[in-house]
Amino acid sequence: MAKIRALVNRRKAIRNIRKITRTMELIATARLKKAMDRAIEADAFTRKIAELAADLSANATQITHPLLERRPKVSRSVLLVLCSNRGLCGGYNTSILREANVSLRQMQTAGIDVQLELSGKRAMTYFRYQRVPAARTYTQFEDKPAFHEVQTLADRYITEFVNSKIDRVDVAYMKFMSAARQVPVVETLLPLTSVAPADRKGRVVATPTNAVLYEFLPNAADILQEILPMSFKIRLFKCFLDAAVSEQIARRVAMKAATENAGEMIKTLTLQYNRARQAQITKEIAEIIGGAAALK
Repeated sequence: MAKIRALVNRRKAIRNIRKITRTMELIATARLKKAMDRAIEADAFTRKIAELAADLSANATQITHPLLERRPKVSRSVLLVLCSNRGLCGGYNTSILREANVSLRQMQTAGIDVQLELSGKRAMTYFRYQRVPAARTYTQFEDKPAFHEVQTLADRYITEFVNSKIDRVDVAYMKFMSAARQVPVVETLLPLTSVAPADRKGRVVATPTNAVLYEFLPNAADILQEILPMSFKIRLFKCFLDAAVSEQIARRVAMKAATENAGEMIKTLTLQYNRARQAQITKEIAEIIGGAAALK
């Protein structure tokens, strides 16, 4: 009797958990659609502004810009790690932190002073446990990152890079390739070593040989002064958008798997309950028959 009661209680608990995981799966699916639309729209704009910046830079070969300057020796770098504020999203955070750790160790081995900046409570908890101090932390970037928030971050990076306070900016995040494929990467956004456009798979698109020749008004330097910083801001914003949609994809997959596993456990427990109940009924019938036979 005690075993049957335990099976009933356990099955009831798993059913409640299945309701929660199913609800979280539906919420992640709803958020995924909005986040994916924003990421796809931003992808087209990012590639277009990169194409424009590449064309202008190719036509204005005599013009140099601080954001295109490669430092001969990188002495100080910023590593921005984009993780989630919440868990229950499978190996999403683990994959990003693994890539960030490898990059961090490589830079430290090369003698680079790394300024670690973390976005997301999971990254903050991990590096706190590893006793690695973070220069700055952010928790305001959820599934709907705002451009003005990212722009504030990008403006600071641009100012520090131009003033030679930092020599490089790297971002560790989950790159969104498609709904079925997301890849953890560490990308260098500053300096803008390549302003050429890239496709959805990250491959650089070749510039046409019959490119349009531009006439700059008032001059090429002023135009590039506006285009190149904007290109960097858009690329950084795209990293946050990719991270947001990848998180929702990972959470939906994890919650879907958890819901299915809960269903399988409920079937197994139901089968065990039926067998235990049948055995108990058989035992009670045998006791009744034995008692009746003893009275004869």
